Amino acid sequence: MAGGPRWRRRGEGLLRAGLAALLCALYVQAACRDTTVTQELLQEGFHRDLLVRAELGGVGEDAGGCTVAARTRLPPGIYVDPYELALLQQQNLTKAVLTPDVIDVEAPEYLATDILVLLYMEPDPRCSRCFRAALPVHGRYHRPAEESEEALVVLKSPEVLICCCDSRVLAECWKPVEVEAPCSGKTDGPCQWYSITHKPVYEETILQVPVGFRQHSTLVCVVTLLATVLCSSLILAAVCRYGHLSLVSCSE
Repeated sequence: MAGGPRWRRRGEGLLRAGLAALLCALYVQAACRDTTVTQELLQEGFHRDLLVRAELGGVGEDAGGCTVAARTRLPPGIYVDPYELALLQQQNLTKAVLTPDVIDVEAPEYLATDILVLLYMEPDPRCSRCFRAALPVHGRYHRPAEESEEALVVLKSPEVLICCCDSRVLAECWKPVEVEAPCSGKTDGPCQWYSITHKPVYEETILQVPVGFRQHSTLVCVVTLLATVLCSSLILAAVCRYGHLSLVSCSE
């Protein structure tokens, strides 16, 4: 009986510790769930702007001095023009790293490959814990379809990354990842990329690309051939008729 109060106090202490651990875990899970990501395609047609927004929620309190980026994989039906991206980066309008860095912008969808994009994000002045970035993307030409007038290109929700140069991170929400890209944060210590546990507002974004009907292929080929022959004949006739005048003018 003498040990009864002591065991009772020990049990109460274990209960308090368990409740504290449970509350801490619930707080961490809530902070992780507060991080949301949205992406949308602006404008219409083949040439779009991919807009990515991230709200870090409670995790954003630990992101001071860190670089925030979105990593997404573009399917073969959509691409980024590296020359356009280089021009935008020279003007400090956007910053991104493409893998691979050599992209065939003329290749159709069925001959293209995926593109891995690391898109650096800037703080959103309208929200203290929000970041955003925009990237111009372009749809590729697809094979003619049997019935539908549109091909669907599905973009999965991007992964949110943070590159920090100190150890003040929330380990339950931030997991170390390997990223072959520089971190533009502080350089006074070892820098590490982290992936943030988050919930996407939408699991995927769909780009609708207009395509032709396969049953029209013969008609298109015939019309194209006739137009080519007609234009070539007109050019040849003009050269034969007026070509000597151009030579005389050039000799004078």
